Amino acid sequence: MPRWRPLLAPHLRCTSITCQNLLLCGLTFCVLLPLCCHRLLYSYYYIKPLFLNSMSEAVLRQSLQRGQDALTFWKTKENTKLSELSDRPDLLVTIVTSRRSEARDFHYLLQVTRTLHDLLRSCEGIRRCADVVICDVQHGDQQNEDAILLQNHFNIVRRSFKEREADLDFVNTFEREKRDYVFCLRKGWELTHAKNIVVLEDDALPKSDFFHVVNNLLSRSFIQDSLYVKLYHPERLQRYFNPEPYRILEWIGLGSVLATALLLALPFCKRFPVSPSLSHANLLFYTLYFMAFAELFGRHYLLELRRFSPQLYAVSPATECCTPAMLFPGNSSLRAADILDAAFCSKGNAKDLVLYRSVRATGERAHCLEPNLITHIGAFSSVRPNPARPRLL
Repeated sequence: MPRWRPLLAPHLRCTSITCQNLLLCGLTFCVLLPLCCHRLLYSYYYIKPLFLNSMSEAVLRQSLQRGQDALTFWKTKENTKLSELSDRPDLLVTIVTSRRSEARDFHYLLQVTRTLHDLLRSCEGIRRCADVVICDVQHGDQQNEDAILLQNHFNIVRRSFKEREADLDFVNTFEREKRDYVFCLRKGWELTHAKNIVVLEDDALPKSDFFHVVNNLLSRSFIQDSLYVKLYHPERLQRYFNPEPYRILEWIGLGSVLATALLLALPFCKRFPVSPSLSHANLLFYTLYFMAFAELFGRHYLLELRRFSPQLYAVSPATECCTPAMLFPGNSSLRAADILDAAFCSKGNAKDLVLYRSVRATGERAHCLEPNLITHIGAFSSVRPNPARPRLL
């Protein structure tokens, strides 16, 4: 008999902790998670060849239906100004919009304003949640039909004829997008001198708790010292396995807490034939087990549990991408406009990267909110080439 067999025999019995741990891993990662997660878009187990096209088409159909419903709503809405601007409001929402020829039937701007209209009407209290300004940055001879439809309901700002003439020089799409963003940042401040400004791109659909979370966020003292807070980060980039250090610490912390809780609870479960002790080896194994479970299942879905209360939303260090929804506390929108004005944007140096690199260089604070406070519905870009049929990933 080989010498190693007597040494390994105690560990290979079906009643041993080692055998049970191997069985647990096999059932979890090879049976349970594949069965439960094969349709979850942001899980490692998502079967992309089978489900991506059909899921993308379903999302496009839903967005198209929302767009058509919003078009009907605004066409039949009585022509009354819903957002007369206040004097120095607590919060101003500026929507940056331009014409999207390839997504004309989706009416992204109408979807966003319809949602904001409902959220503003549901606000409780004497003072309204926010003022709203639409910043139409359409270039050229074509008009932004959706913005024209809304001009009897919202305050709309556009460049003057002289400003449009001065901006006719050829620049790449990234620089033009940045100049439009800077114009809207400054114009929103000039009109209202708002205490805080949220800038939404016209394909950023607010969640139902949008204003409750923003108000809670602004009540946190450290936010007022921030240059900006990102209210959106792409779901596909929210995984734990990421270069960002805070996520690694969060990942280890989650695994160790769940492992400790399990090892403390198992001795009280009489049905288990073997109850692992709270040893260093068991703690390490179950910590790694829960870390692997959380990553493979999908951090995005764990973050969704935080929506139970505005207080549960996490604020983390700012990430590079992207700018569909940005909160600028105090008068930081002017500082952000100056930072962007001083840079020339191009591929690889878009406005989100300019802001991020400036924060890293100066040591200024910037944050990102998790989970996302908006849904990015823009399958068709207004500044970049689009595929014939966009897909979710």
